[in-house]
Amino acid sequence: MRNARRIVGPEALDSSDFTARVDLTGLPAGQQIFYRVSFQDLADSSLTSAPVTGSLRTAPAGNRDIRFVWSGDTAGQGWGINPEWGGMKIYEAMRQLNPDFFIHSGDNIYADNPILSEVKLDDGSVWKNLTTPEKAKVAETLAEFRGNYAYNLLDEQVRRFNAQVPMLSQWDDHETHNNWFPGKMLTDDDRYTVKSCDVLAARAKQAFLEYMPIRFEPSDPERIYRSFNYGPSLEILMLDQRSYRGPNTANRQTTTSAETAFLGSDQTRWLKQTLKASRATWKVIASDMPIGLVVADGQTAFENGANGDGPALGRELETADLLRFIKQNNIRNVVWLTADVHYAAAHYYDPAKAQFTEFKPFWEFVAGPLHSGTFGPNKLDNTFGPEVRFQSVPDGMKANRPPSEGLQFFGQVQIDGDSQVMSVSLHNLTGNKLYQVDLQPEA
Repeated sequence: MRNARRIVGPEALDSSDFTARVDLTGLPAGQQIFYRVSFQDLADSSLTSAPVTGSLRTAPAGNRDIRFVWSGDTAGQGWGINPEWGGMKIYEAMRQLNPDFFIHSGDNIYADNPILSEVKLDDGSVWKNLTTPEKAKVAETLAEFRGNYAYNLLDEQVRRFNAQVPMLSQWDDHETHNNWFPGKMLTDDDRYTVKSCDVLAARAKQAFLEYMPIRFEPSDPERIYRSFNYGPSLEILMLDQRSYRGPNTANRQTTTSAETAFLGSDQTRWLKQTLKASRATWKVIASDMPIGLVVADGQTAFENGANGDGPALGRELETADLLRFIKQNNIRNVVWLTADVHYAAAHYYDPAKAQFTEFKPFWEFVAGPLHSGTFGPNKLDNTFGPEVRFQSVPDGMKANRPPSEGLQFFGQVQIDGDSQVMSVSLHNLTGNKLYQVDLQPEA
């Protein structure tokens, strides 16, 4: 740090929960950047905090090997930070792989899942959580949403990981409330005095944007969907499948409408244009939710696009339109990464086995949870012809398995700088590789 460049950031005030961001531009490509952050007292400039150090690798200008990890679902179902167990261990397993960056695929927090001091396990032992006042109830106020993000930072593994690995973050439902959509009212959840999901989501988004490392879009500072060019080998397109969707319904409509929206028209248009304009070898779509796994919302409605076997209906019409566009424009090497369902899987989508057939074959990889209850496996919907090539949990598994059972998962992507082969692998809590497939780039 002898030739350090000093950059003065904005004031960290209570209006932003004492968070602050510095938008660093003009960094050299393909370099390891070391930084040191400290805070100066506005009332007494002689007082400065102890520094916090970190590092990051910037995107390359040319071809080189790339390694990144992804997963989702942190501190869900009441499984919080247990220091006796070792905290959120999976973050350390990912850090030891020394990735270039990390995609958090949503459910960064569980605002609707309070964390109690103790949880009794099936074998009679007790899981012990660190607790805070903000995590003792469901989040309704801005302070409570902020407290959910601050809670995760109490974990030593998370802090160490964040100081070494850049994060690309997106959100899903639990940043606000399970299975929420714009306009939803919580008439059947007695835990809430605030019944409007729109009110809750506005507070949730403010806390998300304060605590997550997102570069604001000048024309729309609250926009979460965005893309990252990571050199000639890779572009990452981050989706927001929560903010623009229609209501969760039986999802069987035969024509598109506001009710069948999932990405929404503006985001879909942006996604098509970005995919078509990309010159990267690999186009990775970071999706909040999987395409072909059925995620129910109650007995008659669906949370994602999949609605059961058969032709494209409801929200699937939007997906079909996007997949058709990719084929018609011969957009090559598109891979989908997602989380949400709390287990890991590899799916291959084959038009020869699909009900809707106007698309190029593609892979979808699912990871998670990072530190939450384990569920699954979910039923596959045959509309787009998915085939399970791997899944990390057995059929008939008891739901909501604790982190102590080891069923926590993340994914890793490696791109060879010379051959451009993409190797995708799925890993468990300790970092052991469970599955890998090598994808050859289509020229």
